Amino acid sequence: MSIFIDENICNGCKGLPEARCERICPGDLCYRKENRKAAIRDQSACWTCACCVKECPVQAIELRLPFQASSNGASLKARLKRDKTIWTVWDADGRQEEFIIQARCLKGD
Repeated sequence: MSIFIDENICNGCKGLPEARCERICPGDLCYRKENRKAAIRDQSACWTCACCVKECPVQAIELRLPFQASSNGASLKARLKRDKTIWTVWDADGRQEEFIIQARCLKGD
């Protein structure tokens, strides 16, 4: 599996001192390039934990699945909502399926 960042979608988390993916990555692999777009320092060092995928507010980051696990070209994106994460998987034919994971706890609980 690998992380892919779409520079056409990434807005670099404008207005923040560091991008959200930079802040959340446990391996310190995400960073902003000179053009303020997010990138991965070393794909081979990535743990594929998907923290950056879930944290990206504009869905510019996706987890590419290996063709052995599904079909060539499959990808996985997450949308983080207040009380859940919505994972959407696409196969090579463009079909998609959503999986909703409820948050374990909310602030104030």
